[in-house]
Amino acid sequence: MAQLPLSGVRVVDLTRVMAGPYCTMLLGDLGADVIKIERPGTGDDTRSWGPPFIDGISAYYLSVNRNKRSITLDLKHPAGQEVFWRLVDRADVIVENFSPGTVDRLGIGYAAVRGRRPQIIYCSISGFGQTGPGRDRTAYDLIVQGMSGLMSVTGFPDGEPVRFGVPIADIGAGMFAALAIVAALYHRAQTGEGQYIDTSMLGGQVALLTYQAGIYFATGEAPKRTGNAHPIVAPYQTFRSADGHVNIAAGNDAIFARMCRALGLDDLLGDPRFADNAGRITHLPELVERIEAVTRTLTTAEIVQRLDAAQVPCGPIYTVPEVFADPQVQHLELHRRIPHPTLGTVDQTGFPWRFSRTPADIRRHPPLLGEHTEEVLGELGYTADQIAAMREAGAI
Repeated sequence: MAQLPLSGVRVVDLTRVMAGPYCTMLLGDLGADVIKIERPGTGDDTRSWGPPFIDGISAYYLSVNRNKRSITLDLKHPAGQEVFWRLVDRADVIVENFSPGTVDRLGIGYAAVRGRRPQIIYCSISGFGQTGPGRDRTAYDLIVQGMSGLMSVTGFPDGEPVRFGVPIADIGAGMFAALAIVAALYHRAQTGEGQYIDTSMLGGQVALLTYQAGIYFATGEAPKRTGNAHPIVAPYQTFRSADGHVNIAAGNDAIFARMCRALGLDDLLGDPRFADNAGRITHLPELVERIEAVTRTLTTAEIVQRLDAAQVPCGPIYTVPEVFADPQVQHLELHRRIPHPTLGTVDQTGFPWRFSRTPADIRRHPPLLGEHTEEVLGELGYTADQIAAMREAGAI
């Protein structure tokens, strides 16, 4: 098996729910040895989130916790804290997503860890950051989507603000945290220096505003909700077909011309209203009416066949089952099935990247609660009798 990009990196994972576990899953997918520390008896909150459950195991939990080893540890118990410090002595990265200030109250914050292991990379993920007037606000994905402006630009003009279909504030924070950790590992490889990373759900969502923020910066006005239409490029939206809907993205004048010819709308090419993108945006309702007069007479498959042949970006709107039935999704191995000790097999999404020399791999199933406690403690030098005593005392 080829070496993975983060082989040899050990991550102590103090996270739960989504943002933190998504970050550490990405690190695990890239080869890091991720040791997930969970509360004895209950574990990660998402272990109880459902339905759906698969033979008592939460589908939510299974989706973001592969490539990790789980140990149970009471971080308030002296023996539990001693285990934590032994892990620190061998760790490269610590990731936590407690409420700001919690790890310091537990005595395991960055200052304490740095004093023992200066080269550590310590990443805190929170809703609103570790400092500032909003740091103590309770953050859930929905709250941050609203406060970041994301919901204000999602939905139809005559409808209510709409939440993104997946917890994008959590996922975005996890992705940005993983990127920052990899950057910090690269810096440490060059200088030997560890560092602290403060990343937030709010910061991630504001970063994702991109051109919507650009619209505000350029005009001083709040961007409007445009439904499935693009606020700057046209036609770039969802159109009705004879049997449903289809997405068409004519991102420049040449593609627009090919679209018109493929759909038998050649007369639009001589219309000065639609001669360039600015005109098409200005006269978008009229343009949509003309295009839909054709698309509503054709099935989605017929539209896609015509536009694909003309090299016009387009596509159907899949349900999730249809996604995993798509030949290209299957070719990219975006649906994986891996062994599991109680479920037999468990389905997982694949990887969003493909490396030519260091391919990612699913080496470990999402762990059972405390599945690797004895294994990890044995690696830290604890004897079987010591482990049994800690379990009896409730430390693990």
